[in-house]
Amino acid sequence: MAHLNELTSIEDLTRALDESEQRQVLIFKHSNACPISARALSEFRRFLEDADSTGASYNMVTIQEARAVSDEIASRLALAHDSPQAILVRNRRPVWNASHFGITTGSLSDAVRSMR
Repeated sequence: MAHLNELTSIEDLTRALDESEQRQVLIFKHSNACPISARALSEFRRFLEDADSTGASYNMVTIQEARAVSDEIASRLALAHDSPQAILVRNRRPVWNASHFGITTGSLSDAVRSMR
């Protein structure tokens, strides 16, 4: 299983975005109060079971625990906030994103594979 980093501070987010200059960074925004987000988290975790941890970094922010980080993601990446939301970042720019039922094991795998 690929390692999952929890983004709990703006500094964590900055490090993840810095890392996107070297390799892909996938950020998953999760709401622990939403059943659709729970389903998307299950898909995300299933994806991580077979994910290649050498070609990408995998990160998660739980909105209720790190609202400032979630807001900063939307601001820095110029993306409307959604929850759940998966965002693939390369060179500090979003190259793919999906939300709600668009977040599946297959869509995550396809995105990471196609953006290498």
